[in-house]
Amino acid sequence: MNDFLIGATQIFTFSTLIYMFAGSIAGIVAAAIPGFTVTMAIVLTLPLTFAMEPLQGIAVMLSVYVGGYTGGLISAALLGIPGTPSSVATTFDAYPMARNGEPGRALSIGVWASFFGTIISTVVLIFAAPPLALFAVKLGPWEYFSLIVFALTIVGSLVGKSIVRGMLAGLVGLLISTVGTDPILGRARFDFDIEMLQTGFPFLVVLIGIFAISQLTSEVEDAKNIRSGNSLVTGAIDFQTWKVFKEVLMRPVNLLRSSILGVLIGALPGAGGSIANLLAYDQAKRSSKHPEKFGKGETDGIVASEAGNSATAGGGLIPLIGLGIPGSAVDAILMASLMVHGISVGPRLILDHGDLVYGMFIAMAVSSLMMLIVSVFSMRLFLRITEVPKWAIVPVVMTCCVIGAFALNNRVTDLYLLIVIGIAGYAMRALGYSLAPLVLGVILGPIAETNLRRALMTDADMSLFISRPISLIFLVAAVLSIVWAIRSHLKNSKTNQRTSNEPAS
Repeated sequence: MNDFLIGATQIFTFSTLIYMFAGSIAGIVAAAIPGFTVTMAIVLTLPLTFAMEPLQGIAVMLSVYVGGYTGGLISAALLGIPGTPSSVATTFDAYPMARNGEPGRALSIGVWASFFGTIISTVVLIFAAPPLALFAVKLGPWEYFSLIVFALTIVGSLVGKSIVRGMLAGLVGLLISTVGTDPILGRARFDFDIEMLQTGFPFLVVLIGIFAISQLTSEVEDAKNIRSGNSLVTGAIDFQTWKVFKEVLMRPVNLLRSSILGVLIGALPGAGGSIANLLAYDQAKRSSKHPEKFGKGETDGIVASEAGNSATAGGGLIPLIGLGIPGSAVDAILMASLMVHGISVGPRLILDHGDLVYGMFIAMAVSSLMMLIVSVFSMRLFLRITEVPKWAIVPVVMTCCVIGAFALNNRVTDLYLLIVIGIAGYAMRALGYSLAPLVLGVILGPIAETNLRRALMTDADMSLFISRPISLIFLVAAVLSIVWAIRSHLKNSKTNQRTSNEPAS
């Protein structure tokens, strides 16, 4: 209790709260720009915190962290372009809802789901950090590979109308992830002696090209549409955020399931919000009584995806605080910040710096509240985007995408890749291919390959994937997931065929 009070005293000072409020705004704005990630925002914030007290600096970066997970929702809902990799699944239902004349409702649902997801993850972080951290560190490459195999079965629920085209798109994503430098041996592969392929396809470039460039190209395709104002303007400002608060709370099972899943994924080093975002969406769709509504503006889809990705913020701190192992790139930056201030991060962090740890817990809760306040009161300002004519907004967003792709590695060749991937994404969209499986393959491919090869280098015995209990559980879940996806797809196909054969009344 003494450590808690000391931590609270340091957080609840005027200067710290002002810095945190500014950090929350910065995180939301940075993540709302397609191409700028939460990691970029944290990196830019780090030098500004060197002159602060350790807890104050960490609190500011946590506010940027929490705000960043929510900021990606803005462009995902209003433009159909995920602002960050962790908001990919949010576009599936938030954008259709906005297109149906309810952009304010889509944003409000996402903001409230993010708030509750962060709060739930903070509570879990406080009470379950040590045991969950110990569980996460016991997972070897066999368990990680099996987990990714299970995650890859999400393709079954993201294939759209054609399961064959969806699986092909996912396979293309996996193939793209193998281009470039071998992650284990460091050798070039599948580059065909083309210089710009030697470094592979950066994930952010693929994400921007597939979603942003193809989406913007589709928008300008219709000359009449580009000359007129944005079609989202109808009903854009007519919404009540507090009504949506009740709507989100009316889905406690989905909210809790998605948040807990986000915490568990966040606690696994290297997993992160992008996987939690997709897994939570997939589980919500599988558990729904009306899965056919997903992808058309379903509330449960937005709640699941946003609660899942926001909950990874608290989950990622579990191995960092409990064991000194960063769960993601952002957590590594937080760890570096503590080390700059002379604080040793490891199993004794809670014992030696209890006030700092409890202060971080409080900062997480305060950051989520600030994120909510900033989002709610600035929502009408963001919704003004829907009133901007597309002939004006498309080149601005396109410019931000190009800058974001270039800023990742400062390579001109990434811009060439962006153009190629954007054209390919547009062609796939036009041919009726689902883009989500491709992105999923690009996200999970490197993780699956690295852990498979590490497992085989440790022990070539393939039976270990089955004999290790946790790995077996993930593989069984993957098989059940595939069976469920095929069964659900066949059932929907029969239903659609029966409907089309019925005579019109």
